[in-house]
Amino acid sequence: MTDAGALDAYSAVVVRVAATVGPAVAAVTARTSRGVGLGSATVVSVDGHLLTSAHVVEGATQVDLAFGDGTRVRAHVVGRDPLSDLAVLQADAPTPAPVELGDASALQVGQLVVAVGNPLGLAGSVTAGIVSALGRSLPTRAGRVVDEVIQTDAALNPGNSGGALADSSARMVGVNTAVAGTGLGLAVPVNATSRQILDTLMREGRVRRGWLGIAGAEIALQEAVARKAGARTGIQVMSVVADSPADLAGIRPGDVLISLDRTPIHVVADLQRLMIASTIGRRLELTVWRNGALVDAVVEPTELAEA
Repeated sequence: MTDAGALDAYSAVVVRVAATVGPAVAAVTARTSRGVGLGSATVVSVDGHLLTSAHVVEGATQVDLAFGDGTRVRAHVVGRDPLSDLAVLQADAPTPAPVELGDASALQVGQLVVAVGNPLGLAGSVTAGIVSALGRSLPTRAGRVVDEVIQTDAALNPGNSGGALADSSARMVGVNTAVAGTGLGLAVPVNATSRQILDTLMREGRVRRGWLGIAGAEIALQEAVARKAGARTGIQVMSVVADSPADLAGIRPGDVLISLDRTPIHVVADLQRLMIASTIGRRLELTVWRNGALVDAVVEPTELAEA
């Protein structure tokens, strides 16, 4: 294939993705007590639900949407989940057709991706690049870490947040959320976890999570510990909130979390994934490594207060 032919093929993919995804991406104007914020949102259901970043509509008292075809509609916030930096809006009038949701777990480094959004208030902007890395971590304003974040070199700027990151098949595989530097953008992945959050927000307006009252950090386990735990890493407890479920269960700083409810805990993200609504009020077995031995404790998570 000649250079011109390769360029034409690349351009054809970007043009097709932009034509498919672009109509479903709206410019968001969110009015708050602090002023006006700009961002993007993407239609994800025939009922007019849109997916965006939680920080785009934080504290919003009025949300207006503007689509590329000139359609302007008012919307309201159905629910926000600051811990994943995702939010769902409901348009108050008909919207363009929704995009198809993909699966970010199928992405590969080097794969073509297209970002559609409204950077710096420039509606309907399209940029293209590649998946630069997978599995990045993104600290949110609510103090939680979103795992499996997509890193891309597709140009992102303020206002892109909440917009779609699409693959070459025009499926939405990420929600653009942060600009980490020139040529370095981050997107919350569309995967099984974020789909569950999306469904929960659409249905209930919020996401309930369990809380133990532990702050910890991932550490490498010594060989002897790793053999018994069946893992190379664990979470070392750095601090325990007084009178929290972990405190009442006897967990203390220095303990290394090995498993919860017989499910191994290798990294912080493992514990975060386990803290779902069904754990609230349940007595769960928490196994820790303490003073050269595995120790079992019974912990009863309470509900995490809204961020």
